[in-house]
Amino acid sequence: MYDSDTAGPQSGVSAASASVCGVLVTYHPDAALLRRVIAAAAPQLAQLLIVDNGTPGIEAQLADGAVVLLAQPSNIGLAAAQNVGIEWARRHGHSHVLILDQDSTPEPGMVDALVAEWDVLAANGKVGAVGPTFHDPREARPAPFVRVAFPVSRKLWCDATDRHLQCDFLISSGALIPLAVLADVGTMEEGLFIDNVDMEWSFRARAQGYQLFGVCSASMEHHLGDDRAAVLGGLAHVVRHGPVRLYFIMRNRLALYGMRHTPRVWIAQDFPRVFAKFFIFSVLVGPRWTNLRYMVRGLLDGMRGRRGPCPLGVAQ
Repeated sequence: MYDSDTAGPQSGVSAASASVCGVLVTYHPDAALLRRVIAAAAPQLAQLLIVDNGTPGIEAQLADGAVVLLAQPSNIGLAAAQNVGIEWARRHGHSHVLILDQDSTPEPGMVDALVAEWDVLAANGKVGAVGPTFHDPREARPAPFVRVAFPVSRKLWCDATDRHLQCDFLISSGALIPLAVLADVGTMEEGLFIDNVDMEWSFRARAQGYQLFGVCSASMEHHLGDDRAAVLGGLAHVVRHGPVRLYFIMRNRLALYGMRHTPRVWIAQDFPRVFAKFFIFSVLVGPRWTNLRYMVRGLLDGMRGRRGPCPLGVAQ
């Protein structure tokens, strides 16, 4: 494993990606999946950096020489861990960061495709970030990019004629962001801890005049949510979230509603979703009473302006 002060570029990296540092945040990852992610991502990057949030024995899960590891003594949160990686990339002279989650596997050529499209787009406008299409293997088709609208947002899927699609936010995993943009827009909002970190940054960048694009030729596999739960007798399926995640979904939604750079139209169309999620996870999807407790606390803490980790701890 490389020392954090002497690690160098990966061999075989293309010229296009030679200054891109991957920032992969981990928290109690599945060892086999993590090795798969590293094997797919590391050869495409000048450097792959893992910022781990307090996973015991994380060193044993990593391939020697493939990454730089910045192990945190405890869970400092997704946003803070991303910022640790961003600062490392800045100090080591990288031009861009590629943010990754521990369950996101880049397809071959993803980074080169993002960099190539970035170069084209940045020559013609003020671009904040680009991101790939992603496919959850439990879903029938890749996820769309989104333009915020009322009463519902517009979902945009790539077709054979599209090189890129302009969107209003990108998920953090797979997002290619220049260090210069992060210096201007600011880094990730650490108070949010985990949920909606990517949406908040996207809205902040858009408010400062930056454009965001999905790149149709870049793709990755990405697992969204814990699993799928059948509701209404199997007539519909919803993405299941654990109680702690539901706490952050509720709390951070209210936090975004109070931020000046959050689009008012997004608030108007998102507000009913809070009630829908509250009903689904307190009535239709278990563990109902635990979900209810965490969601109520999240709403109360959101109204109080609380930030940081969940005060209720891990759900029992």
